[in-house]
Amino acid sequence: MLDGMMRGVIDAPMNRGGRWLAALGASANGVTLVGLGLGLMAAAVLAFGGSGLPALALILAGRLADGLDGAVARATGKSDFGGYLDITCDFAFYGSIPLAFVLRDPSMNGVAGAFLLASFYLNGASFLGYAILAAKRGMETAARGDKSLYFTAGLMEGTETILWFLTMALWPVWFATMAWVFGGLCLITAVARILLARRVFG
Repeated sequence: MLDGMMRGVIDAPMNRGGRWLAALGASANGVTLVGLGLGLMAAAVLAFGGSGLPALALILAGRLADGLDGAVARATGKSDFGGYLDITCDFAFYGSIPLAFVLRDPSMNGVAGAFLLASFYLNGASFLGYAILAAKRGMETAARGDKSLYFTAGLMEGTETILWFLTMALWPVWFATMAWVFGGLCLITAVARILLARRVFG
């Protein structure tokens, strides 16, 4: 829901940062992997009982890298594999944070964390399935930035996910409650996208 608005705020500074990194010899795929590494480090901090500023800083740094990889790609030349690697690493990060809270306290967070991961699974399937059909029909959009895949709008997008993760990192005791609410919103997003697909592709 917020990704389109955020593109207007972050695109210009991200593109400048991407050109600077490209001039230093950084590769887009390398930046993608650095972003994933930072995100997994955040998950490890949360899984082992940490929270607060360390986890928050790692999440933000990882997402900054995730934004910069596309900017580097635009500066050096995009590739299909780069887009594929980017979305795969995004999903790996998104799954790692709920899993971290489950490992942190299985008795308290296990069921809520499993529900959140299941909602991510369905939401991701609806997103990627739509992108495949959109590509088959030659559909294009730049509403969510210059992407390798067709990005559909939704109630819960990347910006909202990061805000939820940051809130969970700051107040981990509330993870279960937040996971139930977050998962429910993800399911609403998936159902809305399925209905959209039926209207567009049906």
